[in-house]
Amino acid sequence: MRYQSTRGGAGDRSFAEVLLEGLAPDGGLYVPLEVPRLSESTLRSFAGRSYAEVATEVMFPYVTPDYELDEFADLVGRSYQRFDHPDVAPLRVLNQATGEWLLELFWGPTLAFKDVALQLLGDLFERELAKRSQTVTIVGATSGDTGSAAIEAMRGRDGIELFMLHPRGRVSAVQRLQMTTVDAPNIHNLAIEGTFDDCQDLVKAMFADTGFRARHALSAVNSINWARVMAQTVYYVTAAVHLSAPASSVAFSVPTGNFGNIYAGHVARRMGVPISQLILATNVNDILSRAFDTGSLQIHEVIHSTSPAMDIQVSSNFERLLFELFERDGRVLAALMERFRFLGHVELPEPVLEAFRELFDADSLDDDGTRTVIRQVYEQAGLVVDPHTAVGVGVGRELRQHGEVPLVMLACAHPAKFPETVEAALGERPITPSRISALAGLPERVEALPNDLEAVQALITERAADNG
Repeated sequence: MRYQSTRGGAGDRSFAEVLLEGLAPDGGLYVPLEVPRLSESTLRSFAGRSYAEVATEVMFPYVTPDYELDEFADLVGRSYQRFDHPDVAPLRVLNQATGEWLLELFWGPTLAFKDVALQLLGDLFERELAKRSQTVTIVGATSGDTGSAAIEAMRGRDGIELFMLHPRGRVSAVQRLQMTTVDAPNIHNLAIEGTFDDCQDLVKAMFADTGFRARHALSAVNSINWARVMAQTVYYVTAAVHLSAPASSVAFSVPTGNFGNIYAGHVARRMGVPISQLILATNVNDILSRAFDTGSLQIHEVIHSTSPAMDIQVSSNFERLLFELFERDGRVLAALMERFRFLGHVELPEPVLEAFRELFDADSLDDDGTRTVIRQVYEQAGLVVDPHTAVGVGVGRELRQHGEVPLVMLACAHPAKFPETVEAALGERPITPSRISALAGLPERVEALPNDLEAVQALITERAADNG
């Protein structure tokens, strides 16, 4: 398998190179030159097999020839032993009569779906760095859950310094504590005065600074790293097989911020998973659902919502989809993305917009609607869901096309990570797991910085030197 940049200026790469580089030198995102297919017989063979076994078979074509099958299977198996549910990503009935399901993706160490990919990513990084006798400096931006999942995956690993940027005051208290209470010398938390988009822009600017990138051997763990998308395709496969694929189709509703999670569903569909509908559910930061409705990709001011992991106006992974819709013309896409970042808006050509609408359905849900859905789910099913999951449930129910097709809503985080929002909806807080209650009273390790590239680079240089 070989990979290319969405902007066409990076040549092709192996999986190991893409893993360690993260973002392409031309500013684009790496995508595989081809998408492997899962035959119907292969999908049928997955029934009754463990999550790790299915994950190995689904992902292996993407990592060849850098891994032998037995080696990769061992690595995947170890990654998913750290989850608290034997199925890793179990399905729970939400409404049997209407065929509604929740895909619970919060059984990992930090109680969020990001663990599914990042636990694997940590093992992949450690293996590659040991093989090459190299070190890397990982820089990432988080709107909440990526940061804690990446920190948990990378803490204490040899050869890795991790600098995680989060928007100060714009993540939940639990999300912050999961990051800042980790006492590991290779973990560095930076609280940036700004939004997630500001943090993401700083990360991309550091990658664009070729001298800084080379000096620190920068790498990425955000969903700009292809390995994240690759790992997330697996739970679409396991959920569909559980619901009788390939004999029948499945629809998915996906809470969406940076477009990585739903893009993984799109990749799974291209691989042959019978997905009849992919529903893109945004909160009030609705750049993608607005683009779906109007054809205009336009940045608005980021609004702080009750679903903060989706408080994003620049959805990086959308570039991967646009690359496909522009028929893989990297030069055309690079020009479009340059205009978008300079002007803050671009119009999608009609053929591209039509293709987008054929592949997805999209809408948004505001904070009032989110709280209403949390109440409805509790009253109807006795289940407590987090606000991000509620966005997916509310929009999924609204846009569902075929009542006979099972609708799977992705449950992206444990409700205890957002106790204030749950309490506002239900009048009481969710039960707190021990992984969260243990954080109370622990000292925090975090540096507050302005939204300034030089200040961030100076601190990274200083800390890397201290640990070098």
